[in-house]
Amino acid sequence: MTTTLRYLDFDYSEDTEDHGTFDAMASTPPERTPEVEAEIALVLAWAEATFPGARGALDEGAMWDCDVQHAREDNPRLDTLTLSLSGTADFCAALRERFGLD
Repeated sequence: MTTTLRYLDFDYSEDTEDHGTFDAMASTPPERTPEVEAEIALVLAWAEATFPGARGALDEGAMWDCDVQHAREDNPRLDTLTLSLSGTADFCAALRERFGLD
């Protein structure tokens, strides 16, 4: 089953060790920030449920890792959230399938 994401639009890149990285950024007015945070939580909950206990440094043998950042701009007033998900080929394939990422 594919889950459509409303705010997170991922770009994909690979390194020379067959690890992939999905980066997404969403800038919204503060009243929409909880919706973006909910999407990020959904993706991370899926990752943990699908690959339990496998989060950590990829170069140390983990299957996936993530980084979430939140910045606020005042003029215009926007919240920008970024999510970077890195993983093995198996993790990336499963993420693509679950969330319909190309």
